[in-house]
Amino acid sequence: MSCFRTSSHGSWLIPLLLLAAAALGAGAASSCPTLQGGMPGAAATGTRMPVVHKHGPCSPLANENGEVPSSHMEILAADQRRVQYIHRRLSSETTTGEEPPSQLVPSSSRSSTPSPSSGSVLSSPPAMPSNQSSLSSSSSGSALYTGFYVVPIGLGTPTQWYTVALDTGSDMTWVQCRPCFSCYKQKEPIFRPANSSTYANIPCESPYCSELDAKVCSPGHNCAYSLNYTDYSYTRGTYGHDDLTLRTDTIKDFRFGCSHNIWGLFGQSAGVLGLGRSRTSLMVQAWSKYGGVFAYCLPADPTGTGFLDFGPGAAAMAAAAAKARLTPMLTYKGPRYYYVGMTGIKVGGHLLPISPSVFSTAGTLLDSGTVITRLPPSAYRPLRAAFAKDMAVLGYQKAPGWFAMLDTCFNLTGFQGIVPLPTVSLVFQGGASLDVDATGILYVANASRACLAFAANRRDTDMAVIGSTQQKTYSFMYDIGKKVVGFTPGAC
Repeated sequence: MSCFRTSSHGSWLIPLLLLAAAALGAGAASSCPTLQGGMPGAAATGTRMPVVHKHGPCSPLANENGEVPSSHMEILAADQRRVQYIHRRLSSETTTGEEPPSQLVPSSSRSSTPSPSSGSVLSSPPAMPSNQSSLSSSSSGSALYTGFYVVPIGLGTPTQWYTVALDTGSDMTWVQCRPCFSCYKQKEPIFRPANSSTYANIPCESPYCSELDAKVCSPGHNCAYSLNYTDYSYTRGTYGHDDLTLRTDTIKDFRFGCSHNIWGLFGQSAGVLGLGRSRTSLMVQAWSKYGGVFAYCLPADPTGTGFLDFGPGAAAMAAAAAKARLTPMLTYKGPRYYYVGMTGIKVGGHLLPISPSVFSTAGTLLDSGTVITRLPPSAYRPLRAAFAKDMAVLGYQKAPGWFAMLDTCFNLTGFQGIVPLPTVSLVFQGGASLDVDATGILYVANASRACLAFAANRRDTDMAVIGSTQQKTYSFMYDIGKKVVGFTPGAC
């Protein structure tokens, strides 16, 4: 399933029903990583953590049949809501130019542990600011979405292990906590701060409380947070600190959200591991340990295993330094997301006639939590036309579009084993080319409907988002200090 070849006309060849592998059951369990982060046969040192597909047989969230129930319609609907949220968030923020490194990296004056309040947690939900009061508890409850991929983390003393979503589009790490006033059902026991000897709430007067977008004081004068992911989705709770374990590494006094009140659906994961660039993120908090460097690889299919690694000395970073295709990390649009400069698109090795201004006007960001890559309409239309033309040459029949945004679909009924596809490459500043893996070109619902895994934004001014489907099998290395992103093919 993971072996690919190329034909004489330069097309990738892709296994036909790749997503059907998500239904495979216990057969793969013997080679699955442990919850504590160990890979089969790997040494018990370092921070290299397994990344698995939450719908696959190795997912700790899977049921006894090795499945996490979720329909394609639910996945695509949630993905659309996530992209709409990103666009709304960006449109509401004011660009203030490049953020000086002194504002990004924690200074020595902020490196000390905040004076802890008692280890108790909230006895009632925290009060929210007035501009949050319109959130409705009667909404659908399915808008919170952080993508396909999960990793194991440990919290507290003694360590309690949890499966959380890997999310480069989120800054704050958070998990559900007891007492829980409004929480969703998760697979693992909910974190109990009272059972950890190293947990403490962060008081309102702490400078760390000022890191939050919305600073709120609870009745107990503890710092409370509120994160709104869409119009009707949120997580609210106490801002606290405790020991964070990443395989064999421990981050002391790690600040995270202890959520007591949530509206949304996270597929039974315990929360989110925030890998963004702001002060609340793991990468900034652990700057002295990892230097703002991390890398991940998303597996080709739901049965595979990728990795997440930290620090410039990690094996993933050494490999990236030797073979990575590098492009600048752009920071002028603010400190939240990972921006890059896309300059073109190739289909079948040919550069499409798209003006570079189309990409520079919209901007581009990388997001592990988005599934389908979004492009400006003026870039998507040439991609769609060129891809459909090459697919017709290869003899594939068109199929009806699906879920509005997937409008370039094909009927692969009758094709067996490995089938050829036109190559698709995304070109970035510096000449770096992301030659999309065969598994990232089509979103395969079933044999009769396999759709180009790209979609158009509503406007040319909306930010382009490179999603997880197109990132598969590459090691994506982020170096915040050097402001560079690198991607290395065939890493997992």
